[in-house]
This record gives sequence, C-alpha cells and structure tokens, in this order.
Amino acid sequence: MSFNNQITSEEESIRQKEIMERLKGRIADISKGLGRPLTYCSICFGCQMNAKDSEKLEGILETIGYVRTESEDCDFLIMNTCTVRENANLRVYGRLGQLKKYKKKNPHMMIALCGCMMQESLVVEKIKQSYRHVDIIFGTHNVFKLAELIETKLDTQSMVIDIWEGTSEIVEDLPSERKYDFKCGVNIMFGCNNFCTYCIVPYVRGRERSRRPEDIIKEIKELVADGVVEVMLLGQNVNSYGKNLDPQISFAELLKQVEQIEGLKRIRFMTSHPKDLSDDLIEVMANSKKICRHLHLPFQSGSSKVLKDMNRHYTKEQYLELVDKIKTAMPDISLTTDIIVGFPTETEEDFKETLDVVRKVRYDSAFTFIYSKRTGTPAASMEFASTDEEIRERFDMLLNEVQGIAKETCARFEGTIQKVLVEGVNEQDASLVTGRLSNNLLVHFPGTPDMIGKFVNVKLAKAMGFYYMGEAM
Repeated sequence: MSFNNQITSEEESIRQKEIMERLKGRIADISKGLGRPLTYCSICFGCQMNAKDSEKLEGILETIGYVRTESEDCDFLIMNTCTVRENANLRVYGRLGQLKKYKKKNPHMMIALCGCMMQESLVVEKIKQSYRHVDIIFGTHNVFKLAELIETKLDTQSMVIDIWEGTSEIVEDLPSERKYDFKCGVNIMFGCNNFCTYCIVPYVRGRERSRRPEDIIKEIKELVADGVVEVMLLGQNVNSYGKNLDPQISFAELLKQVEQIEGLKRIRFMTSHPKDLSDDLIEVMANSKKICRHLHLPFQSGSSKVLKDMNRHYTKEQYLELVDKIKTAMPDISLTTDIIVGFPTETEEDFKETLDVVRKVRYDSAFTFIYSKRTGTPAASMEFASTDEEIRERFDMLLNEVQGIAKETCARFEGTIQKVLVEGVNEQDASLVTGRLSNNLLVHFPGTPDMIGKFVNVKLAKAMGFYYMGEAM
C-alpha cells in the first residue's frame, strides 16, 4: 500500500487534523466514563530518526487527549521498533509477552506497534499468529495516520494492520511532543538509496525523499520562536539531501539557509555517508559560527575489499584522504564513527586494516558492532571467512583500541574554557548539572536547575575518558 495519489500531502494533513479533533471527543467520553484520564506509554527503540517519529506519535496522542505515563500498565502503549540488529527484534517479542498481563487486567488497553520492524512481512505474520493481543500495526511511512488507526480500532474488534511498501509524499505540519524545550531533531529527509549489503534500512525506510527547504526552514523558525536554541538535522544520509527535489539543492546550501535563522545558536546533523561528503560541505562547516565541531562519519571497515563487498562506494585510501581534508579545514573537529566487526568476508588481514584506520584517524568515540545477519539483505547469503571465536576476539581488540585512543583524544581540551549547553541535572549527583560541548562531549559541573537550556562558559578541569568534570566560569 502507498500514499493515496488522489490527494496532496497538504490535504492529508488537514484530513488527519479533522480526525484528531473528532477523536478527541471520543477519548473524552471514555475518560469521563472511567472517571480518570486515559494514559499512554511510548517506548522507542533504535536511531534518532525513530526518536523523532516517536515525538510525532506522542504529539498526536497528547492532542487527542491521552496523558503520558512511564508505566506500561496504561491505556495505550505504543512501541516504535528497530530492526537494524536481530537483538532489537528479540527485545520487542519479549516485551510483548510481558504486556499480555496488562491487557487482561485493563479491557480498555490498546497496544500499537510501528517502525522498521513492522515493515518486514515475516514479523507481521508472527505477530498476527502469536501475539493476538496487539491492536494496531503500522510501519515507517504512515506515522501521521496514528489517530485514524485508533479511530478504526475503536470501530472494530479486529487487529488493525496498515503497512505501506513505500511513499513519495511527506505530510507536514502535524503535532509533536518534544523531549526537550531547548533542542530538537528536525527531519530533512527520509529513506536511503545506498543499499549497503549488510543493511536492511533501505528496505524498511524506503527510497530517499527530501523535504522542501522552505518547510524545513519554517519548522526551525517555529521551534526557535518556541525556545529551541539547537537543532539536529536528521536523515539516513544527510549528504545526499535535495537530489530528488526540483530544483535540486545541496545539503551545504541548506545549511547556509539554516544558519541565517536568527536566534538559532547551534546546528548538528547526522548521519553523513563518506561517499557524498562534498568539499562545499567542508567549507560551509569550516566557515560556520553555528555548526557544531562534531562530525559522525561511519567507515564500517578499513579494508577496501570488504568495503566493496559492503557496497560502500569508497576505498580505505579515499576515506583517509577525506578525513585529512576535514582535519585540515577544521583542526578542532571531533570525529566519531561506526565500525562493523565480522562482516562475512572479513579476514584477519582485513581486520588489521580496520585497526590501521582507527589508529590513523584517532576518533573521539566509535560505535562498534559485531555483524548481525539481516534476512533479505545480500550479505545474509555470504559465506563467513572467520569463526565466531575469531570475530569475538577481534571485537574485544577493537574495543580496547578505540577506548584507549578516545581517552587520549578527548583529553586534548582539558584546562580550556568552553561554551556548554546545559541539558539537565546530573542523574548521579543532584548538585551537578550536565551539559554538552560543541564537539558532543558531556561535561558535569556544579550548577542549578535554572541553568537547563542555557549556555554556560565552563572550564574543563579534568578529562575522565569520555566526559569532563568542570566548573562554571
């Protein structure tokens, strides 16, 4: 199923708002009958794209009259799923089994599943057969339809399933419940065209669709007017933003427009694919007063042979040349990355190439993963060149190398005074607040809750590995 081509995305936005208004009355009647407000619990697995989708889902639920709770013993539970690794799927199944007891106790309870995992037909079949207490299933392309799906469920006793294979439309201007008052993620595009052989994302998120720049700028201006000082521009591959628009616009050109927004203090973005990171983007970053000095640049493997098998479209040498360009233009940049260990065709020699990249680049941090087989991807049918024991040993070796280098790299700002955006009270010590540097590192220092959402000059007194202890100046 796909977007109804008979109506525009603007018309769909109006239609969904009408449904929300209608549904608000029905939820109010149910609440009145129970003598209490209806509650919802939102659970999100996976990436920041999923987190942003969950904010939209929560915004819809708040609009129609549900009240948030952290308890899974609630009236409406929504689980936004991830399927990048098998472990994520297993966690969802485990959670669903536990939820059955709440459903028995509360006949008004609804359970909804959405996100990437729901785009897999085998998963949906398993839920239909083994988890009949689930009420609503939908995917990644029709998040905006939550209210309509709830209305449908209220009108029927059957499980509601609405999975789209893809869409070319983007429905704008729907409610969103932000996690923070002062910072926010902003989708600039959806989907992915890269088809790395190990990755299921293009199959569950669909092809690349870029939002119109005027819609992005409008959203950010509204966020800034509402107190937001930092935005994170989100996409599976932000560097290919704008290629499907007419007229085309590059990511570098979009960043220039975002930088002009008055009141916006910081700009972040992720994720960047090395094959699409242009010289223009490096120049815009280097000259910017607002773009943070942090770049997440996944390299996945240091072996050109494995990179070819992964369908990454760059070599080890090209990646290192790109890093040199970035560091020459921005000597103070903090680089982070993703690395996969144990890709089917990886040998011991290939792994040594990965270690070589880590030692040459000296990342501030790295997300390291053991390859997870995803059914339906080309890599799933490849023969393994190494044993599980060899892969585990390599992973441990890589982790030690990454952590040792990161500890040294992160310490290079010790003793300096840096501008910090305070994000909250420290979870371990209420006398401290926690803030984030431009380079994405955290710093903990004595402070008070009224600092949250504000910029504070902090002396980085002591580096503690992946964070600092500091003092406000």
